Amino acid sequence: MAYFRIEYFSNALHRMTSFEMLIPNDIRTDIPHQEPAGPMRTLFLLHGYTGKAGNWVPEELAQQYNFAIVMPTAENSFYLNGEATGRAYQSMLGEELVDYVRKTFGLACRPEDTCIAGMSMGGFGALHTALAYPERFGKAGALSSALIVHGIAGMKPGQDNGMANYEYYRECFGDLETVEQRDCNPEVQVRRLLAAGKKLPEMYLCCGTEDFLIEPNRAMHRFLTELNVPHEYRESPGQHDMRFWSEYIVKIVRWMFG
Repeated sequence: MAYFRIEYFSNALHRMTSFEMLIPNDIRTDIPHQEPAGPMRTLFLLHGYTGKAGNWVPEELAQQYNFAIVMPTAENSFYLNGEATGRAYQSMLGEELVDYVRKTFGLACRPEDTCIAGMSMGGFGALHTALAYPERFGKAGALSSALIVHGIAGMKPGQDNGMANYEYYRECFGDLETVEQRDCNPEVQVRRLLAAGKKLPEMYLCCGTEDFLIEPNRAMHRFLTELNVPHEYRESPGQHDMRFWSEYIVKIVRWMFG
């Protein structure tokens, strides 16, 4: 497994930034191995709130299914375009970083070869990014997604929900009085794609039954079901932790690349 940490100037963020990358192209010849079947594919792997770029996919899966892993650091942005200069994290991920990987490594050139997954804030980011760029991402895996739009709608200055304050959510999501009606809401994105007759990315959602985010994930599952949007949904005993994510990232990788 070849490891990279790449720094580049991001026009979306107006500064230098970095991402990490793993590529399973250093196959040992001194032990038995199976030649990769087909061209290398790509997984964009997203961190959660308070996190940073890092791999939590078992590396043997990347070698077995022959896919590279691209890991951006997006701070606590929810992978959305903020209004302030240098806060265009959606564009950084869905446009700029994909183009950089295409140009530099010759990967992620077709949606069927390009997947995205994340946990918590990254689960939201995976769904939102794939729905924003369905012509770029073929599949999205969302683990314990922070589908918080309805929970923060209508927050007022000075309020705090225990995770963050009004000012933070206002910076990420914009006007909280209209947040449910804009594209920062994945439900709005789904309705817009359906109305336009466009193909939606394939989606896999999962959440632990003891996770504090279980009800928003169930609500998203119901929303997609009511609109007859094909998707995978799984819930099982588990909390908002790496134990659950480590179990389900294996299932999602096999769903994506198996």
